[in-house]
This record gives sequence, structure tokens and C-alpha cells, in this order.
Amino acid sequence: MTSNSRPLRQSLKEYARGITGGLLFSFPLLYTMEVWWAGFIASPLNLLVLVLVTYLLLLGYNRYAGMHPSVSWRSVMVDSVEEMGIGLVLSFCVLFVLNRIQLQDMALAEIMGKVIVEAMAVSIGVSIGTAQLGESEDEEGEDELEHEKEPLRFGMVVLAVCGAIVIGGNVAPTEEVLMLAVEAQPYHVLLMAVLSLLLSMVVVYFSDFRGTSGRRSGNLFFDLTLDTCLTYLIALAVSAAALWFFGRFSGVSFWVAFSQTIVLGVLSSLGASAGRLLIK
Repeated sequence: MTSNSRPLRQSLKEYARGITGGLLFSFPLLYTMEVWWAGFIASPLNLLVLVLVTYLLLLGYNRYAGMHPSVSWRSVMVDSVEEMGIGLVLSFCVLFVLNRIQLQDMALAEIMGKVIVEAMAVSIGVSIGTAQLGESEDEEGEDELEHEKEPLRFGMVVLAVCGAIVIGGNVAPTEEVLMLAVEAQPYHVLLMAVLSLLLSMVVVYFSDFRGTSGRRSGNLFFDLTLDTCLTYLIALAVSAAALWFFGRFSGVSFWVAFSQTIVLGVLSSLGASAGRLLIK
């Protein structure tokens, strides 16, 4: 956002984009009962870890795929703090309007837990919205010049993680993931894993999404294998982390936990592969 070097009108536009993106990508979570409950039972340590991980993701996104990829790390850090602040304010306002927060009847710890858990997803949406929604012609020209360069592998990993969280995170808290995992036979789990891999390959290599051109080297099979495996591993890691945070691994067998990860991995793999191409 870096408002100190931009006209007031442009800064207001960026804030408007961020608010729109924050709500667009996180409204399902703001309406999900399991997320409210997660905020209620989350320990201070879990909340602190969530905040730190989200801030690191925002740093990576803003550095490698945000509106100002060439600015200093100081500006990136300031922008990330602003986005988290907007996420906190939006989360509080929406939860208050939905009557999920009662200032007189709820303990401060419960209010903070709900707001912080919701705000972390909202802040990622704010960052994406600032970078993606309604770019001006000058900004698009700057982005095109920057995107002509081959993205760093670490930058692509960051985008994949953000994409997996945005898509898979909306489903991770729900009971349906557990239900599908419990009822699935081993061959269903295998088919879901195969589907996830196919989705990654299709999105990255066999679609006309922005960002696919000019990324292939002479060894197509090697690129296909490396990127597909990397994307799916990221999707599984994000899925497992989200399920763990929302308490989906508590009191279940290893097979059920594994199956839940594969079930959620179908969505997360789509988000991870598309995130590297579209969320930038």
C-alpha cells in the first residue's frame, strides 16, 4: 500500500481493493461456525503462531507478487502490517454485525480469539485484493515488465501456499471433510490423490492461464514432475496444518487423519497450482 509516496486518491483506491479482496476471499470463513469455535478454544500460543505464520506469508506475497515487487523490504513489512490491521478491523466489524461478538456478554479472550482467527484469512484476502482488483494502466505496465522475469522458486512456493490457504482454508473447519474421510474406502483416497495431481498438471501446464507461457524449459517431463510434486506436497502440508489447527486430528486414527488430508488436498492442490499463476 505504501501510501507515503502515493496520492491520497490512489491510496484510498488501494484500501478499497484490499477491503473488497478481504471480504471476497474470506466471507465463507466469517460465516462458518467451526471457525468461531476454533477462535474460542485456541490457546494464546496457537494464536501467536497463527499470527506469525500469516505475517510471513504476507511478507512473501507482497515481496514476490504484490503491487510493488521492486520496493524495499521495509515497505513490504509496513504494507503487511497494514493488511493485518485491516483484516483485524474487518473481522471485528463483520462478526459484530453478525452478532457473533457481544461486547457485554463475552470475555475479552473469546472476542480476541474469534477476531484473530478470522482476521488471518481476511488479511491474505486483503493482500490479494490490493494487488489484483482494478489495477490502473500504469500499474499493469509495471507488473508486465516485472513478470517478464522468471519468478524465483521460493516466490512460487509462497504463492502456492497462499493459494492453498485461500481455497482449502474455507473447507478445512467443516464437518464434511471428516465425514468424507471416514466414509471413504482406500481406493477412494487413492483416486482423490490422483485427481489432485491431475488438477495440478492441468492448471500449470495445459491451460492458458496467465503466467504459463515462457516458464517451460527444454525438459518438459522434468518440469512437469518437479512442479506437480512440489505443488501437491505444498497442498498436503497446508491441508494438514489447517486440519490440525481446527482440531480435526484430535481423537482420530492415523488413517482418518491421513484421509482427511487427502480429501482436503483436492481443493488445496487446485488452490496451490492456480495460486502460482493467478494470484500475482
